[in-house]
Amino acid sequence: MSIAIIGIGNLLLKDEGVGVHAINKIKEEYIFSPSIDLIDGGTLGLDLLPYFEKYSKILIIDAVNLNEKPGTIKVFDIGEIPLLISNKFSVHHIGLTDILTACRLLKAKHDEIKLIGIQPHSIDFGIELSRLIMDKIDLIIDQVIHQLQKWGVRCVSRSHQRLY
Repeated sequence: MSIAIIGIGNLLLKDEGVGVHAINKIKEEYIFSPSIDLIDGGTLGLDLLPYFEKYSKILIIDAVNLNEKPGTIKVFDIGEIPLLISNKFSVHHIGLTDILTACRLLKAKHDEIKLIGIQPHSIDFGIELSRLIMDKIDLIIDQVIHQLQKWGVRCVSRSHQRLY
């Protein structure tokens, strides 16, 4: 079984880059067994297609317009994602919809694809997350750890050497 976590987003638009910020924090703070791949997907769009063909389980982290209060976090299955990102506020959302469509057309074999989405507070120009979203990063990572455990992955915190 091959597993990848892909953080996507634009680091130049504050909270829009939350997926990449989360991936970077996960890389710094956790060790996984069996090992998984942590991918900074940035704004690659369709260039991410090879990753979607390679892995049997994929977890995506991204800022998504949930039409909810800023900081709201939700987890979605693959079938819910195209409907969810029909309200695009970033060009990479177009690419994600196209990737999922291409996966269906190519009959790519996936056991599971999930999206952890968070409602951004600000997508203005800036390289730092808003304080509200920065305070939610650990909650996003908790969702990642929870999903990985469901997939049979052991997660160890580097700082505490604690097994999750």
